[in-house]
Parts: sequence; C-alpha cells; structure tokens
Amino acid sequence: MRVGLIMIFFLGFFAAQAQKTSSAFLGTPIFSHPIPNLDLVSLDTKDQIFASNTSGDIYLIDSRGKQLNFFSPSRQGQLSQLEASWTVNIFGFSTDLQEYRILDRFLNPLVEKGLFDTGITLAKAATLGNNNVLWIWDESDLSLKSLNYLQNQIIQTQPLNLILDSPDLTVMEIREFKNRLFMNVPNSGIYIFDNQGNFLQKVDLQLNQRLCFYKENLYWVEGKKLKRYSLTHQEIFEIGDLPSSDYLYLQIGQQILTLVRKDQIEVYPIPRGLNP
Repeated sequence: MRVGLIMIFFLGFFAAQAQKTSSAFLGTPIFSHPIPNLDLVSLDTKDQIFASNTSGDIYLIDSRGKQLNFFSPSRQGQLSQLEASWTVNIFGFSTDLQEYRILDRFLNPLVEKGLFDTGITLAKAATLGNNNVLWIWDESDLSLKSLNYLQNQIIQTQPLNLILDSPDLTVMEIREFKNRLFMNVPNSGIYIFDNQGNFLQKVDLQLNQRLCFYKENLYWVEGKKLKRYSLTHQEIFEIGDLPSSDYLYLQIGQQILTLVRKDQIEVYPIPRGLNP
C-alpha cells in the first residue's frame, strides 16, 4: 500500500514538473505595457512596437518598453489595419472612415487619402503591397482590388464570389507576406493569392484573430496553446502552453514576441522552441 502511495506521489510530481516546463517555454517577459482601449499591434524590422487604440491613436514603443512617440489623427476612427513590418512606412486603414494613412517611422503622416473618389464603394479590409499598391477588399461587389495610391487609380479588379467556395465572405483581414496575399475569412478559412491577385489555395483554418507570420509559418493562439501552421509543409503543430488563456492574438518580430490581451501588451524574447 505504501509503495503504491509513493508511486502515485512521484507520478503526480513528475506530471506537475512536465506541465510547469511546458508552460514556461516563453520564459520571463521583458516587459508589459498597458494601453487603454488597446486594439491593433504591429512590429517593425527593428522590433519597435506600434499599437493603436480604438480611437485610431498610434503609440510607438521601443523593444524595452519605453514610449518614443504618439500620433493622434485629426479625424478619430478605429483602425481596421495597422502594419509596421515594411522597411520604411507604417500603414493604417480605417473601415469606419473609409480612408488610409501612410506614416514614416516617427509617425509623421506622408499620405492621407479617402477612398470615395477611387471607385471603391465599401472597403472592408486593406493592406499595403509592393510597388505603391494597396490591396483592398470591396464588399460592395465582393471584389479584390489593387489601387496605385500615388495615382489614386484602380489597377485591377478580381471578383471573388465566383472563385471562392464560401457562402460567407466576411473578410477580417488581408495581408501581403513574401509576394503572396492572405485573406482571413474567419467563418471559412484563409485564402492565398499570388502577387497578381490570382487565387492559389485555401487553408482550412478558422481564425478569429489577427494574422501573424514568422519564417514561412502562420502562428495563432488557441486557448492556452500556441500553434503554428507551416506554409511549406501545410501542417499544423502545437508549440507549447501560454501563461494565460485570455490572449487575443500575437505578433512576432525579429527577436521579440508580443502577446496581446485586453488593454495590455506582454513582450517576450523569441523562445528557441518557436522555430521549426
């Protein structure tokens, strides 16, 4: 009887230790940064953090947690997209205002334009592409459109209701990554296009969160789990346990990983176990 109790004790101890090790793969956070009404987060190539609130204000925070700058637009409106991963520019788009903005690294506006005079009726998602192009999802005619923002002219229109097999094309986000365009439709999946807007494939992942790319992989949070989809091998992997189950999404930079929860950003060094 005593031997059985000892065995149960040791099995429970080792199970607890294994769980502790699994949940600690992120290590100790570098810092946490509170932002009231936090909404979108994006990282640039120097691991500077750009974060917007629900009014469309943008904060610039360095990789150690120091706030460097703050931008508040003259017209307040929640951003639908915030991108800092481009080498030079910061891109923001608001569905509510039907306008986009391109800023420099110090949050000085370079381009501020509305979409009403472009022939785009109801832009629900937009992203910055190469060669002065914006990719825009126009829900009014269910089309993917590319816009030359320097000339304010539509280059091409790709109707998608005849191509995609989804009865619900409620698009949450579109993002360009390594010459491919990713369209996240949470109720259906993730659709991938080439850099000309031609449909390539559908990934059967229903993610109601912001897209996060890192080294040919797509990452997301699922409860207390961090998961990865390999774009090369088209497989899903479970990476490890997270400290909490209330994270909304994550973003990964060059050397840091940010976990976003309500009104707070938590920043960790990229763990070794993250890489394939």
